[in-house]
Amino acid sequence: SAEADRLRALGYSGPARVDRPVPAPTAAPPADMFFEAKGTNPFIVTEEDPQATFGLDVDTASYTLTRSYINRGTLPPAAAVRVEEFVNAFPNNVIAGRGRESDGAFAVRVDGAPNPLHPGYHIVRVAMKAREVDPRERKAAHLTFVIDVSGSMAAENRLGLVKRSLAMLVDKLDERDTIGIVVYGSNGRRVLPPTSVGNRERILEAINRLNPEGSTNLQEGLDLGYDMAMESFVRGASNRVVLCTDGVANTGVTEADSLLARIRNETKRGIDMMALGFGMGNYNDALLQRLADEGNGQYAYIDDIGEARAFFLRKLTSVLEVVARDAKAQVEFNPARVERYRLLGYEKRDVADRDFRNDAVDAGEINSGHSVTALFEVKLKGRPGSGEIGTARIRYKTDPRSEGVEFARRIEDEAMARNFSQASPAFRTAYVAARFAEHLRKSYWVKDEALSSLQPYADQLPEAQETNELADLIRRATRLQKPSVREDQ
Repeated sequence: SAEADRLRALGYSGPARVDRPVPAPTAAPPADMFFEAKGTNPFIVTEEDPQATFGLDVDTASYTLTRSYINRGTLPPAAAVRVEEFVNAFPNNVIAGRGRESDGAFAVRVDGAPNPLHPGYHIVRVAMKAREVDPRERKAAHLTFVIDVSGSMAAENRLGLVKRSLAMLVDKLDERDTIGIVVYGSNGRRVLPPTSVGNRERILEAINRLNPEGSTNLQEGLDLGYDMAMESFVRGASNRVVLCTDGVANTGVTEADSLLARIRNETKRGIDMMALGFGMGNYNDALLQRLADEGNGQYAYIDDIGEARAFFLRKLTSVLEVVARDAKAQVEFNPARVERYRLLGYEKRDVADRDFRNDAVDAGEINSGHSVTALFEVKLKGRPGSGEIGTARIRYKTDPRSEGVEFARRIEDEAMARNFSQASPAFRTAYVAARFAEHLRKSYWVKDEALSSLQPYADQLPEAQETNELADLIRRATRLQKPSVREDQ
């Protein structure tokens, strides 16, 4: 195809098709996968605590990892599933920068509908979209690729996929930008000093020369990477380390706390991190998640060339341009209208209510054009029209040294659909994705519900590649829950 020819012209070989292949199912789950369970949010009695406060999050790695598990014919471990990352894997229907819903950096929509699988309860959605930065007005990008070339990266074409993915990113950059490359196996070493993307061929040649070698000295690779990032550092630009790895560290300093200390220090100096995970088996999701969170960056999982294409061939500003730092949400429910509530997901992003306006508290970073959605399940009381359901507040900084900006949106009765079918397609998609995640993580709140009961709501979503995939994953996961039914039947 023309797309495949274009990718080969960038300096790498790949499959003739660039859409997503489905691997042949396997009976055994991948070995040596490391995840960290964060618990499950409980229902909260509103009169006792009316506020839910959390950092915003745009990571989607959990959904992509789950898809890879199901494609291999097995279900993911419960600890691998994070509800908010399923929800945020799908676009919401908020348009940034337009109308009364926008404050300049964010547009926010608050709506709700009855929970079709839990009679007597409603789902409330707080959906946000960050403003789009015109690519012509974006900041220059100074990127340092820190690439794992250890022996484990030879499996399943991991390093090959890294090389193809980074070639896509290089193709989006221009002469304003620089790229440096550090690799690490048993030891770290410099491969390419910070180089203008005007010299694209030199950069692609350096990427293509990479081959697997040795064990995994992540600490030495990061140290060299951050040292190189300081060489090209320009205040006010997008300065970033892009870590590409399966997350395993078995040589040198391997303790997460020691690795995180360096990342925290560099973040304060203005160097963010993007963590990109590759591979199934011998993979450390828990470590990569922590590295990205501490590094003020996004964590994504790239499982095949289709996902790489979806991630890197978006607008470059959505990959690299931060428009809101330490972004937090606080939803305050009216005790006269809400008996109890629970936040679906965001357990890893919990923030103390008292720290909502404390701008020194670390929260989430949101890039240009990113959509963020939070769902609540609520038990309403009182008569409609007898008072607002609540208020959603968003607070963020436009840069690390600025004061926080805050705005609020009321949750009104008029925003609640009379029945689930009347809710917007984006609302219904978010609900299906969240409910699917709750089943996979074996949440207490769906323990008496069959996953198959969600299928009709998935099948009724509007036809689109993303929603069709979601419905298919639910169908296949339902079959995998039944030992007597083989995935390939």
